[in-house]
Amino acid sequence: MNLLSLVLVAVGLAMDACAVSICKGLSRPPYPLKRACTLGVFFGFFLGAMPLIGYYLGRSFASSIESVDHWIAFVLLAFIGGKMIWESWKKEDDTEQKKDDYRVQTLTLLSLATSIDALAVGVTFAFLQVSIVPAVLLIASVTFVLTLLGFWLGTVFGAKLQSKAELFGGAILVLIGLKILLEHLGVF
Repeated sequence: MNLLSLVLVAVGLAMDACAVSICKGLSRPPYPLKRACTLGVFFGFFLGAMPLIGYYLGRSFASSIESVDHWIAFVLLAFIGGKMIWESWKKEDDTEQKKDDYRVQTLTLLSLATSIDALAVGVTFAFLQVSIVPAVLLIASVTFVLTLLGFWLGTVFGAKLQSKAELFGGAILVLIGLKILLEHLGVF
């Protein structure tokens, strides 16, 4: 996987965290920079840790399914991206996310919820033999930056951006999965 693809995966994974941070920014909390940085650290840590866990899980059985790994990568990324796209169209009550709650328990649950998809991406990284440490650091850094950006956008522009962030992130993951499949099939 080249650097551009890895950056796009990082952006795609970070879109859920960005959408949540937009909602958090809507509440106009006291100490907005401190709140934004706290969100960025939590989301960045969890979105960096989950692919690492998935990578080591995937490495344990990658050699036994090497002949179909590109199909697995495609299906996982297409499923995750499709789920994000579907969720961007779903209308939900976001009052829980808008609530000005920055307790460790709440941030941990939000971070876990937005990073579950990254676990599957980590498994995909094992199949693709991606260098995991730089990938994890890139994902965590991109997530931190996009969380800060999302928080700021939430304070400035409001709720209209949340579904667009999820739609964009999902589309990126589906396209990367398709690219991986087509490369392994010899189209590219």
